[in-house]
Amino acid sequence: MLFSSITFLYYFIPALIIFYFASPKRFKNCTLLLFSLFFYAWGEPKYLIFMLVSITQGYIFGILIEKYRKRKRAKVFLTASVLFSLLLLGYCKYVDFFISSFNAVTGLSVPLLRITLPIGISFYTFQILSYTVDVYRGNAPAQRNYINLAAYISMFPQLIAGPIVRYSDIAKQLDNRTHSIDDAALGIRRFVVGLSKKILIANILGELVDIFKSSDEKSVLFFWVYSAAYTLHIYFDFSGYSDMAIGLGRILGFHFSENFDYPYISTSITEFWRRWHISLGTWFRDYLYIPLGGNRVSKPRWFLNIFIVWMATGLWHGAAWNFVLWGIMFAVFLIIEKLWLLSLLKKSKVLSHIYVLFLVMISFVIFDASSISDAFSCIMSMFGSSGIPVVTFESIYYLKSYAITLIIAVICATPIPKRFAHTIQKNKWGVIAANIAEPIAVTMLLAVCTAFLIDGSFNPFLYFRF
Repeated sequence: MLFSSITFLYYFIPALIIFYFASPKRFKNCTLLLFSLFFYAWGEPKYLIFMLVSITQGYIFGILIEKYRKRKRAKVFLTASVLFSLLLLGYCKYVDFFISSFNAVTGLSVPLLRITLPIGISFYTFQILSYTVDVYRGNAPAQRNYINLAAYISMFPQLIAGPIVRYSDIAKQLDNRTHSIDDAALGIRRFVVGLSKKILIANILGELVDIFKSSDEKSVLFFWVYSAAYTLHIYFDFSGYSDMAIGLGRILGFHFSENFDYPYISTSITEFWRRWHISLGTWFRDYLYIPLGGNRVSKPRWFLNIFIVWMATGLWHGAAWNFVLWGIMFAVFLIIEKLWLLSLLKKSKVLSHIYVLFLVMISFVIFDASSISDAFSCIMSMFGSSGIPVVTFESIYYLKSYAITLIIAVICATPIPKRFAHTIQKNKWGVIAANIAEPIAVTMLLAVCTAFLIDGSFNPFLYFRF
C-alpha cells in the first residue's frame, strides 16, 4: 500500500485514527501493530512471515544479550542475531546478484532463484540490528514486551522509506507518549507537504524521466535535462516519503528524527552526506564505520574503512554493480576532500555549489542506470561523445513543457520557501495571516493531490529495491 494512494489516504488512515485514538493507552501499541502488519501484508502477505521471524529472533536475542551482558555469551547471542538478520537480508536481496556475478565471471549458467524482494526489508533489518547492538552496548534496555518491540520494528510510517528509527531514540515513547491537537495538526501539515512533494513535483519529474528513456531523439541537452530531472525527482520522492512518515509519526505521538536537510545547498560532498538520508548515514557511521576503527587508525586503514562503508551503502540501495560503483565514487571524493580539497572548496561558495551539484547529478545517472555500461554510455552522451546532436526539437519541447515544474523544484529544494514563511511570521499580522492561510493551503494541497490520484496520474514506487 502506497502513502500516495486513495486507499491509504481515505480508508486506511481514517480507520487507523478511529481505532487508535479509541483504544485505551495500554492497547495503543497493539492497535498500531495490527494496522502496521495489515499495511505490510496488503501487497505481499506471504512475506509477512519474514518480518515476524525477524522480530521474534530480535526479541529473544535482545533478552539473552541483556541477561548475559557481562559474560562472553552475550557476544555469541549478538553475533547469532546479526548473522540471522544479514543472512535473511542477503537471501532475499542479494542471492541472485551474487549468482549472476558468479555466472559472469565463470561463464556458468547457475539458475537464478528470482526471489521477490520483500518491501522494507532493508529498513526493518537495520532497525533490528541497531536494537540488538544497542542492548549489547548498554545504550538501551531489552524490550520485554513483544508487542512493543514488534510495533517499533513494523511501524508502518517509516517501514518502506525511512527514516531509519533507532530503538534507543523512541524506547520511552513506546511505553509513554503524549498526544495533542497541536501535535496532530503539525503531523497533518507535515504529511500533506510530503504528499505534495511526492505527487505534485516528484511524480511530474518522473514523467519527464520516463519520456527521456523512451525517446528516440536524444540530444546532449536532453541528457542534461534528464539528469537534472532525475536528481530532483529522487530528492522530492524520497524526502516526500520521509516527511509523510515524520508527519504520521507525530499524529501517533512519536517524534522521528529529520532525514533530509536541504542537501542540494551543500558546498562539499562531505556536507551533502550530512544532509542527505541522515538516518542512513548516521547508522553506517555508528554501526559500521566506528566499529571498524573510523579515523582512529592508520591512514591506509582509514581509507579502507571509508571504502567498506560506501560499498556497503551502495549495496544497501540496490543489488547491482552500478550501486557499488555509485558508493565507490562517493568514497573516492570523500577521501579527496578529507586530504586536501575541503580547504580549496571554502574559498568559493559558488564554485563549491557547482562542484557538488555536478558530482551529484553524475552520481544519480549511475544510480538510475540499468548497468555500469549503461551508466558510462549516458555520462559520455552528456558530453556529446556519442555523436548525438547537441539540441533537438524534442529536447526543447520537453524542456519548455516541464520548465515551470523544474523551476519550482529547484526553489523548493532550497530553504527559500521556509525562510519566506518565517519572515512573514515575524510580526503580529503575519502570524494571524499565516494561521488563517495555513489550514486553507493544506486543505487545497490535499484536494489537488487527491485529484491527481483520482485522475490516475503517474505514481511510481521507487523503494522496491529497499
